[in-house]
Amino acid sequence: MTAPGRDRRPASSAAAAAGAQIQRRRLQRGMSQAELARRTGLSKATLSQLEAGLGNPTVDTLDAIAVALAVPLTDLLTRQADPVTVHLPSTAAGQEGPTRELLRRISGGHSLEIWRLRLPAGTAVDGVPHAPGTTEHLLLASGRLLAGPTGDLRELGPGDMLAFAGDAPHRYHAEGAPADVTVVIASPTAG
Repeated sequence: MTAPGRDRRPASSAAAAAGAQIQRRRLQRGMSQAELARRTGLSKATLSQLEAGLGNPTVDTLDAIAVALAVPLTDLLTRQADPVTVHLPSTAAGQEGPTRELLRRISGGHSLEIWRLRLPAGTAVDGVPHAPGTTEHLLLASGRLLAGPTGDLRELGPGDMLAFAGDAPHRYHAEGAPADVTVVIASPTAG
């Protein structure tokens, strides 16, 4: 006969991944299992089993943990941790029209997207309003840019930064020369 708990294996690879994320996020916040248990209403033993990848947590249980850790539920369901180093080699800009590239999406309270936007001289892009509470941040690397909320466009030169509410119509227009812009979109996450 085996000792209780000795033959327990992860209920699934999803449960093991969720357990690893729960532990990772808890430790990032400097929170003990006892404190997380108190905030979620779960027992410390249950949290210990979940972090070990044992058991089969319900969506409600994972949601309570996500709320207590102040992270989106989806952060607990991801199977891989962020890489230590991210290097994205440069790509050529298009000559016929705007070139947009999503460089990175980062979650944890806000969803952050980092985009590279390259506009040939004289071209423009109308931005579709994002979710309420979204903020866009622009950093112009080169060129001249007229950008911002449709009713409050600002002229930017190399090195200029502009932040504005991205939940309203907005526009980017390259004036006279090609523009190379880094755009960071910060959207609030549910929870």
